[in-house]
Amino acid sequence: MMSSDHLTCVWLLQVLAVFLKPCLVPAGPVQPLNGSECTAKGPASYLLVFTGHWSPQAFPKQYPLFRPPAQWSKLMAVSHNHHFRLWEEGVPATKGVQNFAELGVTVELMKAAKEARKRRSVGAMYRTAGIPNGIGHSSTELLVQPQNSLLSLMVKVIPSPDWFVGVDSMNLCQGGRWTEEVTFDLQPYDAGTDSGFTFSSPNFPTSPAEKVTQITSQMPNHPANSFYYPRLTELPPIASIRVTRQSRSPDRQAPMSNHILPNLISQRISETPLDCEVSLWSSWGLCLGPCSRGGVRHRTRYILLRPANAGVPCPELEEQAECVPHSCTKRQ
Repeated sequence: MMSSDHLTCVWLLQVLAVFLKPCLVPAGPVQPLNGSECTAKGPASYLLVFTGHWSPQAFPKQYPLFRPPAQWSKLMAVSHNHHFRLWEEGVPATKGVQNFAELGVTVELMKAAKEARKRRSVGAMYRTAGIPNGIGHSSTELLVQPQNSLLSLMVKVIPSPDWFVGVDSMNLCQGGRWTEEVTFDLQPYDAGTDSGFTFSSPNFPTSPAEKVTQITSQMPNHPANSFYYPRLTELPPIASIRVTRQSRSPDRQAPMSNHILPNLISQRISETPLDCEVSLWSSWGLCLGPCSRGGVRHRTRYILLRPANAGVPCPELEEQAECVPHSCTKRQ
């Protein structure tokens, strides 16, 4: 049996450990966002390829065909460390993110990145040309330094109220090794600054502004939304990126480019079923017909959204029912 003095000593050691433990934990995160500190010996050169998969087969609902047709803005990419965020889900959009998501303007984003570069939080900024169709590729070369091994990018969905696709703080370096290749499917995001539901909605500012959120097949939960597909558990990828390490290391950033790479990239075409949507029935029409045989009345409805890709076909648009003409009722 332990003595009381021994028990008291053990108790004091346990209490002391509780008080000392917070002092032994470093302040702030031990590792930067999405990975450990990069200890690679030198920079890495990458080829970044953005691919749009926005087709009328994959996204048949309200697919924009003109004024303007479906297309992608210029791509804005930044290499940085964990002290900088180009954009972030779950927080209100910055002025730069708002201007880019609504108008495709990069001035504020570039200004913020340049200020962060003075503090060495940003390594370099890159842009590619826009893509004039929903399906296509754009590419640029990246030179990533170990101290700024995170990659963030944004591309605006055109037309749209304030929708974009992007990557937030993807780490291209794990410990002392550069990633050789990474492929990432992209989903649409809502910047939370415009309340439009459809691709071609007029300007309708959200006041107060909401947080940046991912758009899904059921959120926003409104039938008018262009991405609302209640039969799907998740949307097909609207775009993707591939980042591949290159054997050479350029001394400077490659010029703006927009290369089509048919031999390197296989285009994925998925077909999303779109069910027919019809209006409510109209009121019944007048009861017409001779009293000897009885009358007939009609009501109608019209198509709101035509089906596509083996979706549920439209039901009957006209219905009739037997009735007794009003004039015959009076005679009785």
